[in-house]
Amino acid sequence: MSSLLVRPGERKADGVVLEVTPEMAGWKYVGFKLHKLAAGETVHADTGQREVCLVLVTGRANVMAGEERYEAIGGRQSVFEGKKPHSVYVPAGNRYTVEAVSDLELAVCSAPGQGDLPPRLIGPDDVGYEERGEAGNKRYVFNILPETEPADSLLVVEVITPSGNWSSYPPHKHDTDALPTESSLEETYYHRVNPGQGFAFQRVYTDDRCIDETMTVHDGDVVMVPRGYHPVGAPHGYDLYYLNVMAGPRRVWHFKNDPEHEWIVQK
Repeated sequence: MSSLLVRPGERKADGVVLEVTPEMAGWKYVGFKLHKLAAGETVHADTGQREVCLVLVTGRANVMAGEERYEAIGGRQSVFEGKKPHSVYVPAGNRYTVEAVSDLELAVCSAPGQGDLPPRLIGPDDVGYEERGEAGNKRYVFNILPETEPADSLLVVEVITPSGNWSSYPPHKHDTDALPTESSLEETYYHRVNPGQGFAFQRVYTDDRCIDETMTVHDGDVVMVPRGYHPVGAPHGYDLYYLNVMAGPRRVWHFKNDPEHEWIVQK
């Protein structure tokens, strides 16, 4: 199996089925964890020196972040419903508690933080929506924590790629600190597939091909993108969702398309 592909494992006592840490990824910034909780189960954690974006992928929960409490937020039953998520931003130096009101899939997105910002609810009305691409390159984007909203390091976004379409395409990268042309951002892709027995493909490759891996992605997998181009393809019959977490030395998303495929968007 690819060293960039992380598959869910046996559920732990705290509901964690999948985790990516900077140490295991060999990078400095991005962390990702997925909990699956039954109604009534609770997760507690301290953010330490990291800021956190709690994304309620599916289900409903009560969330306490610092001194703030948000009751019965969420409610989406599937990421393919077309509904925007509820999320909670928790700054560094705080504690959070998540109590599942229903069966809950909770993503914990993290990156280094200074702790100067207050906790806040990111409700559906706070989430921007975009449609990108055309023909076989369409995708639908929910901007949960874009660079236009306050955070220290994190960028968080959901994307739906319809059956038969490509995403993160033409292949692009953001691994070089060369603003305004390109920024340096690590990234994780948490994938869901509908129907769940389906699959998708993701390639991660660099110009010199020191990384060149093409992975078969199944429902619930994570792909780590330390650097390089990283296109994604959804086969006919299967819609693809992914939750992206990005972070780097500067909180701005500027990408560079692969020059060999730039013509696709210049015609």
